[in-house]
Amino acid sequence: MNNSAELLKELRIDRTAPAAPGPTAPRRWLWWVLGLLLVLVLAIVAGIAFGRGKPIEVRTAPVVAIGQDSASASVLDASGYVVARRMATVSAKITGKVREVMIEEGMRVEEGQVMATLDPIDANAQRALNAAQLDAARSQVEGLQAQLRQAEADAQRLQQLVGRQLVSRSQYDQSVAQRDSLRAQLATARHNAKVAQDALAIADLGVDNNVVRAPFSGVVTAKAAQPGEIVSPLSAGGGFTRTGIGTIVDMDSLEIEVEVGEAYIGRVQPKMPVEAVLNAYPDWKIPAEVIAIIPTADRGKATVKVRVALKAKDARIVPEMGVRVSFLEKPVDGSEKKPEGVRVPAAAIVQRGQESVAFVVGGDDTVQAQALKTGIEMGKDRQVLSGLSAGQTVVVDPPATLKDGDKVALAGDAGR
Repeated sequence: MNNSAELLKELRIDRTAPAAPGPTAPRRWLWWVLGLLLVLVLAIVAGIAFGRGKPIEVRTAPVVAIGQDSASASVLDASGYVVARRMATVSAKITGKVREVMIEEGMRVEEGQVMATLDPIDANAQRALNAAQLDAARSQVEGLQAQLRQAEADAQRLQQLVGRQLVSRSQYDQSVAQRDSLRAQLATARHNAKVAQDALAIADLGVDNNVVRAPFSGVVTAKAAQPGEIVSPLSAGGGFTRTGIGTIVDMDSLEIEVEVGEAYIGRVQPKMPVEAVLNAYPDWKIPAEVIAIIPTADRGKATVKVRVALKAKDARIVPEMGVRVSFLEKPVDGSEKKPEGVRVPAAAIVQRGQESVAFVVGGDDTVQAQALKTGIEMGKDRQVLSGLSAGQTVVVDPPATLKDGDKVALAGDAGR
C-alpha cells in the first residue's frame, strides 16, 4: 500500500515550479549585443575626433649662421682608411729553410734587428771552400816569393862572374830568364790570392743572407713563416713556399687616404684643416690636414685620391682602420669676404610644388612653411641664401602630410 501511495504522488503535477523560458529570452541577449556594438562605435568615433588634434611627432634642428663657427664648419664629408706610407713584407734574399723566427705580431723591432735565420749549411760549406782556396793561393805566393829571392841572388852573383869572365854569358842569361819567370808567376799568384779573397767575401755575404734583419724600425703586424718552412723571394716551389718572414709597419708614417668624388674635389685644397673620426672611436675627433691631392682620377669610380696627415700620434690608430673625415672651412680673417646665408640639414629642405620649402617651428609649436633660396651643399648640410635666419628651428625629414599651421611636438614628447 505504501508503495502504491508513493507512486501516485510521483504522478502529481507540481504547479509551484517556475515556468520554462519563453520565446522572449533570445531577444534580451540580442539587445545586449546591439548595445555593446553601439558603445564600441561611439568610442571609435570619439577617438578619431580627439586624435585629429594630436600634435605630429617630428625631429628638429637649429639654423646656424655660416661663419659663426668657421673653424669647425664642414664643407665636405668623406670616408677613407688609415694607411702606412712605410710598410714592408720582409723576406730573405735567397731560397732556404727557416731555422728560427724571432718575431711575433705586435712586437716592436728596431732597424737592423734580427727577425729570423735560415739554415746556413750550404752557405757555411761554400765559405769554408773559399777560405781554403784563399789559404792555398797565399801559400803559393809565399813559395814563389822564396824562389824569386833565390833566383835574384843567383842572377846577381852570375852577373859579377860574367864581368870577370869566370862563367859564360849564356849561364847568366839563363839565370836572368828564370828570375823574370818567377816574377811573372808571383804576380799571377798574387792576383789569384786577391780573387780568392774576393770569393771569400762573397761567401761571407752568402752566409749573412741567411740572417733576415728589419730594414727600419716599426711594429710587426704579420708573422708569415715558421721554422722548417722554405722561404724564397721568387716563390719557388709553388704554394708550399713562403715569400716573406713577416710584415712591419712604421707607425710614425700613418696617414689617411680618402677618395673624393670628382664633382666635389674643387672644395678640397692643400693644407686644408680636416677633422677625422675613426669608426672604432666615434667620440674621438683627431685633428688632421690635407697633404696633397693626387693629380689623377679613377675613371671607374669617378673619384680623386686625397692624402691627409694625422696631427696626433696614438697607439689606437692602426693601419686599415675605417675613418670618416670632414674637410673644414679655413678661418675667415678680416680681409676675406664672409660667407653668406645660413646652413641647415639637407633633410630639412623638401619640395612643395616648384619651391624648396622648410617648416619653421614657432613659439606655439605650430609650423610655418617657408620658401627658400638655396646655395651649395656643405656635407650633410645645405646653404640657404634667403628664407631663414640664424636661431630659428626647422623640422628635419618633415612628413608628406605636414602643412602650414600644423601642431608639432618633438619625437618622444608627444606621448607625454
